Amino acid sequence: MKSISGKVFCKLLHCHGWQLQRIHGSHHIYTHPDKAEILTVPVHSNQDLKIGTLNKLLKDTGLTEQDL
Repeated sequence: MKSISGKVFCKLLHCHGWQLQRIHGSHHIYTHPDKAEILTVPVHSNQDLKIGTLNKLLKDTGLTEQDL
């Protein structure tokens, strides 16, 4: 699996219609107008997201590895 940072994942979310609602410390909280769930993305400078965290975020957003 390709690893990406939290910053890059946030840009990807923005391109797919997710909207940044607020920032609480190093966590960016996103919502989507068509989905009821809230998504929290850890953004720790340019550190890559852990594989398990990335898999969970992809599953929650409905994105695939090809979207990265």
